[in-house]
Amino acid sequence: MTQMRRIKDWPEGDRPREKLLERGAQALSDAELLALILRTGDAASHTSAVDQARILLQRFTDLPQLARANCTELRSINGIGPAKAAELHAVFELARRLSACNMQPGATFTSAAPVFQRYRNRFLKHKKEVFLALLLDAKNRLIRDIQISEGSLTASIVHPREVFSAVVRNSAAAVLFVHNHPSGDPTPSTEDIAITRRLQQAGTLLGVRVLDHIIIGHDRYSSLADMGYMDQP
Repeated sequence: MTQMRRIKDWPEGDRPREKLLERGAQALSDAELLALILRTGDAASHTSAVDQARILLQRFTDLPQLARANCTELRSINGIGPAKAAELHAVFELARRLSACNMQPGATFTSAAPVFQRYRNRFLKHKKEVFLALLLDAKNRLIRDIQISEGSLTASIVHPREVFSAVVRNSAAAVLFVHNHPSGDPTPSTEDIAITRRLQQAGTLLGVRVLDHIIIGHDRYSSLADMGYMDQP
């Protein structure tokens, strides 16, 4: 009878826990990090925790897709029961909360890259487009961020009235917009560009600087300011 591959039977230098303690978490692959969360493999299929982690990554393509999976989808994988599904959800939720904590009121906006790093995990669980407005003071310091809409980005959903009423209520001097592309490709659509220009025109009328519109994908972003769209009438 085939025996289950147990990680504790591996050479010590190959075991994820020992490897992490000796070389740091950055030395581990995605599968090895997930294996530390799973702890055990699946006895029925004779797989180790690392094997099971690799199966998860293969099934869901990558970490962002895995983070979006619900409990039913996770439990469709052999060896993933309610406890492991809950543990995975907890880990990804902690990552989202940690990311959301990074940009607190008072943080200064300097470029698109820090915004991407600070907000990318916030969008991991969303399978629809979510549009945020980051309200800034005269020194480009964050006052607060607010969610404007959720759903396919259209002019009817992201209306200047809804956006700038929040800007005025919070006495913001500047604003930048952030939204996600659940497909993972942050390339601006024609609609993205049109809405950005419409919002920029409204901001000009109200004396509010529209600094950027940042579109977040799975592992990269697009900045409409960096691409030159904010300079066009």
